[in-house]
Amino acid sequence: MSDREEFLAWVDGDLAQAERAMMNGDDGPRRAIWSTGERVSALGAWRNAVGRAALVDAFEVLAASFSDCTEWSFDLISYDVAGDMAYTVGYERMTASIDGSPRTFTLRATQVYRREGDGWKVVHRHADAA
Repeated sequence: MSDREEFLAWVDGDLAQAERAMMNGDDGPRRAIWSTGERVSALGAWRNAVGRAALVDAFEVLAASFSDCTEWSFDLISYDVAGDMAYTVGYERMTASIDGSPRTFTLRATQVYRREGDGWKVVHRHADAA
């Protein structure tokens, strides 16, 4: 399997599962796919965070808001792998409840990844409403 094929398998597997879990109120899987280093950042549709502690706090707040995810999909527009770095650009489409109110929405999401000792990890995310 090539580096690109391995990366896409991870995106379609672990990453997708973590995002679905987050939309169901469980931030544990998302924490697991993010780097534990301090050089992490998220510029989110609802909240920004720089550094691991701020990121974990943001995940906890977001997870408390989300529940009842009935759909999550990622329409990949572009990606590349260059050694131990990779990126994705695409649309996240989901139906979930936010603070108890069902909503369907789409986010434009760009993420940067680094291959670490235990596999691919997210190091940066930027997402906003499409």
